[in-house]
Amino acid sequence: MGVSLVWFRNDLRLTDHPALAAAVAAGQPIVPIYILDEETPGLRALGGASRWWLHHSLLSLDASLRAIGSRLTLRQGAAERVLMEVAEATHASGLYWNRAYDRPSRERDARLKGSFRARGLTAESFNGNLLFEPWEIKTGAGGPFQVFTPFWRACRSGHPPAKPLPAPTNLPTPAKWPASDKMDEWKLLPVTPDWAGGLRDSWIPGEPAAAERLDVFLESQLESYRAGRDIPAIDATSRLSPHLAFGEISPRRIWHTASATRGTAALDKFLSEIGWREFSYHLLFHHDDLARRNFRPSFDAFPWIDDNPALEAWQGGRTGYPLVDAGLRELWTTGWMHNRVRMIAGSFLVKDLMIDWRAGERWFWDTLVDADPANNAASWQWVAGCGADAAPFFRIFNPLLQAEKFDPDGDYVRRWLPELAHLPGARIHRPWLADLSGSVYPSPIVDHAAARSRALATFQSLKKAS
Repeated sequence: MGVSLVWFRNDLRLTDHPALAAAVAAGQPIVPIYILDEETPGLRALGGASRWWLHHSLLSLDASLRAIGSRLTLRQGAAERVLMEVAEATHASGLYWNRAYDRPSRERDARLKGSFRARGLTAESFNGNLLFEPWEIKTGAGGPFQVFTPFWRACRSGHPPAKPLPAPTNLPTPAKWPASDKMDEWKLLPVTPDWAGGLRDSWIPGEPAAAERLDVFLESQLESYRAGRDIPAIDATSRLSPHLAFGEISPRRIWHTASATRGTAALDKFLSEIGWREFSYHLLFHHDDLARRNFRPSFDAFPWIDDNPALEAWQGGRTGYPLVDAGLRELWTTGWMHNRVRMIAGSFLVKDLMIDWRAGERWFWDTLVDADPANNAASWQWVAGCGADAAPFFRIFNPLLQAEKFDPDGDYVRRWLPELAHLPGARIHRPWLADLSGSVYPSPIVDHAAARSRALATFQSLKKAS
């Protein structure tokens, strides 16, 4: 009797897993498999923080599978080659997986379908990671959207997202399991040095933790979400982003669980943030190379400044602007940064320092536990003004005014910049006005007013040249 292969990717869960459900319905023994593919051309290698999360998420998935009588097979290599080898070794009759939306993955998956079907085998893919497929949501003219509000209106005006599927209670197992790598052999965890202590203190990867995080948010934080989501010093956001990035919880499960609560403005705002994730994947599907090419070609001639010392100061949280530096230190310590601070820090890099947004995107890709091929790239292009429905380039965040508005008492800065903790709220965001004798905190690396004027003048020159 043949087996069904279920290829896990960025869907490391059992609940609402359409590919797994289809394999169960096929009625044959199931071999769950995860492949660490760092060989297929065009695929982007995971950053360091994501590798740490992946290690623990795979251990959690394997534990969940073992609880229902199965286990996870681990293999490393080009997915096309590995899957054909495992299919031959197990006499597989079918392969099932949930879709990815970047072009290299889509092209690889299309080749896989062709190879399997040419051998008379089943090869089926499913939507397991979005509320709606990117090609389902169209403008009145039948094309893709480039502005969020009408996109989200179109999503909300149609049929609701499909209801999440239950997790299987048991899985039929093969007579003989294929060979599997051991988790430690992949060396996903940092060793020399071990910089992941803050990640371990901040996060529990895996599907059970994702479900618990959603429940806690809906029960105790949702009502304050709309008012508090921009205040980085308080715990007012869902913090579901890394769980979504690795597919430990599906957006459909979030949608339907949240929608079952009492309808409020806070709920609508929360659901719209899920909508922004959908919009980012809509852009990724319809526009190639979102992480490397300007969505707006007019920015291709922008004269970015190549300034490695300034970039390193930004990366290390040493710009002299406390809110920016606090955000970068939170990122380095925990693998996450509050969304409001992401926008401020991103604006500072691109517009105060005039450094190419792609340098920031690469840094976030390496250091974020929620690094996502759609959200990360689309968000950086939004900040830079070169993306779809982006903030215009002339919208330049003032890091001082933003700090005084969203961290008025300095609580967020004090948490991440202990060298400034003794300063009162009136001085903590402008430490150069206080007595910092003996402090190692740096002076501002640029004057914001002068940097803003430079950025605007450069942008105007670009507009005239075009």
